[in-house]
Amino acid sequence: MNIFRSLKYRNFKLFFYGQSVSLMGTWMQKTAVSWLVYRLTGSAFLLGMVTFVSLIPSLLLSPYAGSYIDRHNRFKVMVNTQIISMLQAGALAGMIYFQYYSIPAIIALSLLQGIVNSFDVICRQTLMIDMVDNPEDLPNAIALNSTMTNLARIIGPALAGFILSTVGEDFCFISNFISYVPVLGCLYMMRIKVGATPRQQNSLWMELKEGFDYIAGEKDLKSLILLLAMSSLIVIPFTTLMPIFAKDLFHGTARTFSLFESAIGFGSVLSAVYLANLQSNKYLIRIIIIASLLFGGSILLLSFASILPLALAFMALSGMGMMAQTSAINTYIQTHAASHMRGRAISYFIMAYQGVIPVGSLAIGILAETLGPKEAVAIAGSSGIVCILVFAYYWKYSVTKNKFSIALDTPKN
Repeated sequence: MNIFRSLKYRNFKLFFYGQSVSLMGTWMQKTAVSWLVYRLTGSAFLLGMVTFVSLIPSLLLSPYAGSYIDRHNRFKVMVNTQIISMLQAGALAGMIYFQYYSIPAIIALSLLQGIVNSFDVICRQTLMIDMVDNPEDLPNAIALNSTMTNLARIIGPALAGFILSTVGEDFCFISNFISYVPVLGCLYMMRIKVGATPRQQNSLWMELKEGFDYIAGEKDLKSLILLLAMSSLIVIPFTTLMPIFAKDLFHGTARTFSLFESAIGFGSVLSAVYLANLQSNKYLIRIIIIASLLFGGSILLLSFASILPLALAFMALSGMGMMAQTSAINTYIQTHAASHMRGRAISYFIMAYQGVIPVGSLAIGILAETLGPKEAVAIAGSSGIVCILVFAYYWKYSVTKNKFSIALDTPKN
């Protein structure tokens, strides 16, 4: 099938299968942590704080990580990040197993994972082009990777909801620890040849400046990264409040919360399948605009939902919009950035995506405690609609007019 064409490459196939198992464990743990923190504290602020510390390193470290990875063997860096992540998962599993419910310890371990992820995510993104022999299959590999991630977002929380209500919280954390075994096994089986890293003449700080100057000088890349940053700041963090929606607004349990996570994952998978079937990158900008409107609009409607099935439907639509927006921006950057700047370009993508989300998560937690969760989500959705309208106007009258033809999508070499 055309949708699975990237799996014909051995290295990508091993990466895909290993990460599929690991990501399910990651989402089980993420769901369990959110539920545990809110169950123990009942605080929307602390719920936002856990998300904040797990992602804030991406904001602070991503440009450095991108330059570091451009200077080193990124495959070896990724293997090391997976080993450290496994140790972190083991520490968290042991703490929960022995019922040492320490919020500061959970926050500290979440911070450690955030630091590791700031390197790991950039490694995985930049390695995509080394895992597929034909560059034309790169967009398909990116879309399949997104499909895998979002399938894990469906299955992981669903399993977590069942386990939390039957076996217990500790099993979720232990499962995540064990899930790193297959991913490390697959990584060691890969025969990947990363291009030799030339000896760098400039200092790391000079390369950081070069990366910033490159992004600032490319109007198309700059505008997309700014759009993603705004979305990450004021729209995507609405997911932080889903335990409150599940427990307080819809009077549910851990299973109800897992339904919210699975619904957004289901919508994301539908978008990923659509993107994986694309034969051309010609309409990426159009996809980004439509997806962003869908994302903001569905979140706004979610704030008015009064029954659970309707809320879950809007969650699925928000997942479709969010995944299509972020994946299309990722694909555009990877296929349009200069090859020697790809690591640094992706680092700014990660900074705008994962790095800005924690700031927004903390802000929406405070906003929810001040105005209420529904009001906070309504503000997030409305703001997302305003942002994409501003972007569409800028792209039409600035980027397209001054730099591009109507086609918009001729890759840079």
